[in-house]
Amino acid sequence: MPSQNNVHIALLSAYAIVLHSLEALIPTPIPWLRLGLANIITLATLIMHGFRAGMMVTLIRVFVGSMITGTFLGPAFILSLGGGVSSTLAMGAVRGISGRIFGPIGFSLLGAITHNLAQLFLAYLLFVRNLEAIIFISPIILLIGTITGTFNGIATGLPKTLSCMYT
Repeated sequence: MPSQNNVHIALLSAYAIVLHSLEALIPTPIPWLRLGLANIITLATLIMHGFRAGMMVTLIRVFVGSMITGTFLGPAFILSLGGGVSSTLAMGAVRGISGRIFGPIGFSLLGAITHNLAQLFLAYLLFVRNLEAIIFISPIILLIGTITGTFNGIATGLPKTLSCMYT
């Protein structure tokens, strides 16, 4: 069934690109701050198809999504790529080590915090070079990441919860 998995991954990548592109239309108070709704698809892919498929969806979403939104190779692309790859690596590693101890909310929170920390590190290293500014904004970014990570985890687990309630 490898070709069927490829179709599923292509569809999941398309969903992630659509969410990524639609989210770019939502104004935010900080230019590179996003809700991370496409991470719902990455997390669902990671849970359903494993680490390799989750990383594939992340990379396809970041590259194609940035081309659609016009941010390819710009600062937003670099921050998105760094955050996406690091969060997928963290979620995949913990899932591989701990098995099914964590549910979607736990994986999503881990991914959101890793994503935010990687972006703050990259922002400092490549763009801002002002440690006081990074330290000042870190609690805000991490708080918002925790809230959106929780929301994304709930959204990822919602279909399974609903199917258990109605079957």
